[in-house]
Amino acid sequence: MNQRLSNNNDTSLTDEARSPPSTDTITNFTKVQHVAKQVVLLIRRLSTGAGFVSTGKYRMRFKTSLLKEPKHKELVSCVGWITADEVYSCSEDHQILKWNLLTSETSVVVKLQEDIYPVDMHWFPKTIAGKKQALAEIFALTSTDGKFHMMSKTGRIEKSVEAHRGAVLASRWNYDGTALITAGEDGQIKIWSKSGMLRSTLAQQGCPVYSVAWGPDSDRILYTFGRQLIIKPLQPSSKSLQWKAHDGIILKVDWNSVNDLILSGGEDCKYKVWDSYGRPLYSSSPHDYPITSVAWAPDGEVFAMGSFNTLRLCDKTGWSYALEKPNTGSVFSLAWSADGTQLAGACGNGQVIFAHIVEQRWEWKNFEITLTKRHTMQVRNVLNDAVDTLEFRDRVIKASLSHSHLVVATALQCLVYNTKNWNTPLILDLKEGTVSMILQAERHFLLVDGGGIYVYSYEGRLVCAPKFPGMRTDILNAQTVSLSNDTIAVRDKADEKVVHLFDAQTGKPIGDGKPLTHKMEVMEIALDQCGASNDRKIALIDKNNDLYLTSARRLGREQRMHKIGSMVHTMVWNDSANILCGIQDNQFTVWYYPSAVFVDKDLLPNTLFTKDASEFSSAPHILNYTGTQVTVRRADGSLVYGGVPPYPTMLHEYTGSARWEEALHLCHFAKLGVRRLPRACSVLNCYLPSSTFMTFLATERDH
Repeated sequence: MNQRLSNNNDTSLTDEARSPPSTDTITNFTKVQHVAKQVVLLIRRLSTGAGFVSTGKYRMRFKTSLLKEPKHKELVSCVGWITADEVYSCSEDHQILKWNLLTSETSVVVKLQEDIYPVDMHWFPKTIAGKKQALAEIFALTSTDGKFHMMSKTGRIEKSVEAHRGAVLASRWNYDGTALITAGEDGQIKIWSKSGMLRSTLAQQGCPVYSVAWGPDSDRILYTFGRQLIIKPLQPSSKSLQWKAHDGIILKVDWNSVNDLILSGGEDCKYKVWDSYGRPLYSSSPHDYPITSVAWAPDGEVFAMGSFNTLRLCDKTGWSYALEKPNTGSVFSLAWSADGTQLAGACGNGQVIFAHIVEQRWEWKNFEITLTKRHTMQVRNVLNDAVDTLEFRDRVIKASLSHSHLVVATALQCLVYNTKNWNTPLILDLKEGTVSMILQAERHFLLVDGGGIYVYSYEGRLVCAPKFPGMRTDILNAQTVSLSNDTIAVRDKADEKVVHLFDAQTGKPIGDGKPLTHKMEVMEIALDQCGASNDRKIALIDKNNDLYLTSARRLGREQRMHKIGSMVHTMVWNDSANILCGIQDNQFTVWYYPSAVFVDKDLLPNTLFTKDASEFSSAPHILNYTGTQVTVRRADGSLVYGGVPPYPTMLHEYTGSARWEEALHLCHFAKLGVRRLPRACSVLNCYLPSSTFMTFLATERDH
């Protein structure tokens, strides 16, 4: 290799440029800057055009079931899940029925008194901070006579409380089960202890309050006020937020604890999505009838909407996956199962409708996997059209496909498939049973359930289970947790400026144990996926939509946050090179070498590839960045596939494995000169990732 390089007419190349230098050879920061500029110039010249192709939506949908004849004789006002396979329904015929979805049996739990007409029900939280609750088998039932009733699962009324004048229209337990809120026809909103003692009257309105919801931290209340929505903190000194949300009376609201987004539906026949500051994110076109029910799935990725003979499955951004037209009358109440795979609805014609999600799809490289039934997946290899069918004992709850492995969580097991062999999966038994998230890295994968965070190897070995004080696994999602081969990052919900960093092999906090702290609330985090552990970088988007980059393993160095983008709404690291892509200020942007900011921030613009993102419409979301292909979901739900210029990715690969000759051929292929290649590659692979070199840069910069 050295002989070949010596044959070039580049007299400036020396042995120092061809091999990684020692710290003694680095004499001044000016020289380093000059060499680094050669790197970014090479990257810029290697970056040539990219294009995007739009495709249609994939049609994840509901599969619904209805009985030929309704079991209830009157309108069904509310439904609730007691287990993953059992539902209670309450009707104006004064009956509470239990539906067993495994045996398809229906039984009468209790016949209520003739003067009790149920309006709303809500079960006490099953688990709190991963611990099962003793009171989990009671529910609050509101009625038209102004009372709410604490009822056991056997149908016995434990306590009845005079709560409002007129009907009690809504009730909800908070997330830790310490308080119950009720809203009445009298316009009052009251908070009660779990034993049914009145704590406070939070608000008194001049019109009925039809719906109410708790904020994610149980410190705020969302409720309806005619055509307006109001968010009221529990602290009397805090200011309420109020805005006009609909052109008609608002009938239903819901507030998700994971994504912090608000749903509303009203008599103007529209459903809308809002953030927690009252800013509109989506407004549907008018339907034929008023929106009578809305409900978030527990993980916040989808929601359901009900109207007269209408059931719709929607993405969290508002667009519709599928529309069903069952013969139900108005759907007055919707409830998701705890695992988010099944839905129950209370119908105006006495029916109870059940639905589960099918046609969910996962893609990775040449594999396409579809959930065809609740227990069945179909695997298709698009290279040869080979099709495999995977059958599961229990219904599929979550799945993830990446890094040559498919990880499937069912109700009781976790199954790990290698893409080279779909016949013999590795099987793990699950303790909690309700997996809410799966993340994958090259060497291992991460599961989140009600009990905690767990990292497993693809051979089935439990690697670690990181914890920190106050950790709530029920509100974690892919934006607030990130995994690499050596590091786990988790944003703290109690203080959203804090990101906890753990060693993926031990589960212990990295370094001195102090978390990463930003000056603003952090909205999204992402760890890069390649390179040595000491050079691990974490990118984060804060509340101002600014994008920052910093080292995940500071090793005693002072934490330094470098801003590399603004107005960034979504980002993803490449799976095979430390290249970052995102959408900022209506531009699709690729940071080919974001670590250049650690050398000289003025070099960073020269490593960018940008493309107009107007074709994505508003609020696009990057799903993945695999190889040189980026997948973006537009606001209307359609997928856009695009190719990113391949040469920088290849250069990362060649220099990362010291394959200098291939890097040289790459530049010849791209019709580039070789004057800067050896020195540039040395800097790219050896100088910049070196912990010693980075320490030197920090020292020189401080001086």
